Amino acid sequence: MKHLFIINPNCGKGISYERCANGIVEAMTELNITDYEIHVTTGPRDGYNYAKEEVDKGEPIRVYACGGGGTLWEVVNACACKPHAQVAAFPLGSGNDFIRIFGDKKSLRNVKDHINGTVMQFDLVKCGDEYAINQCSMGLDAEVCARQASLKKIPFIKGEAAYTLGVLLQFLGEMKKTFTVKIDDDEEFKVDALFCLAANSRWYGGGYFAAPKALTYDGELDFVVVKKDVPRVALLPLIDQYKKGQHLSWERTTYKRGKKIIIKSEKTSAVNIDGEVRFGKEVTFEIVEKGINFVVPACSDFIKRVEEGTV
Repeated sequence: MKHLFIINPNCGKGISYERCANGIVEAMTELNITDYEIHVTTGPRDGYNYAKEEVDKGEPIRVYACGGGGTLWEVVNACACKPHAQVAAFPLGSGNDFIRIFGDKKSLRNVKDHINGTVMQFDLVKCGDEYAINQCSMGLDAEVCARQASLKKIPFIKGEAAYTLGVLLQFLGEMKKTFTVKIDDDEEFKVDALFCLAANSRWYGGGYFAAPKALTYDGELDFVVVKKDVPRVALLPLIDQYKKGQHLSWERTTYKRGKKIIIKSEKTSAVNIDGEVRFGKEVTFEIVEKGINFVVPACSDFIKRVEEGTV
């Protein structure tokens, strides 16, 4: 099997990148693995294009996303629905929300733990011809996501801080979106919504517990629709509850598990696909069961917790 490391050099101000690259060479030498390659990305979608070219050769391959959520998105989309391809995530970014299911990201920065990890089949979320492994959304979350990239360019503003600042700035602008929502075969409903979320995993926005019950491997997505039914000033105290995952108990929240959600917006709105922003008036988020082979790091107790039913 070939081991392909896709590294985003912009993560960790270059320091993390250098340590990662050096760690790869050291680990491969120690493990006597010679069939490997390190590709340093040069810009947006370069990681996707390079990984896809290698994956499309059809030979067994494990692709390591060494960076943040954007790097993982590129690697996931290159490897989605390819039985011969595996994905591992080496966290260098400020958010790295998906891999929180495995443990603290600082504990997941040993290259050998990813090389010696165990492969599990995880579900994916499909939106058009793109895939997400974590979460997709429309509404406040997606509008904040559209702001987040520029906010991260501000010194000392990273993952969670950028998301929180984006939320606060959004409070000054448009808060609600009028959506018509249909979940699976249920009757569609119209709602003035803060956001509509389709989640395969739990965290978003640098640590917000947006879908506290979501599981990556159970064949269902978690849909969360939060109604905008109070003045914006009354919503400010609720941000911390949302961050802690306490919003599922709100009366304004519709929570349901299923396979597909269709969201129609009265006007063009931002669409979040694992941090990638698109725009449209109608989207479908649907599950692709066991759509990707994902490497659980050897240092993580995730598989043990799955077997014990304590995830």
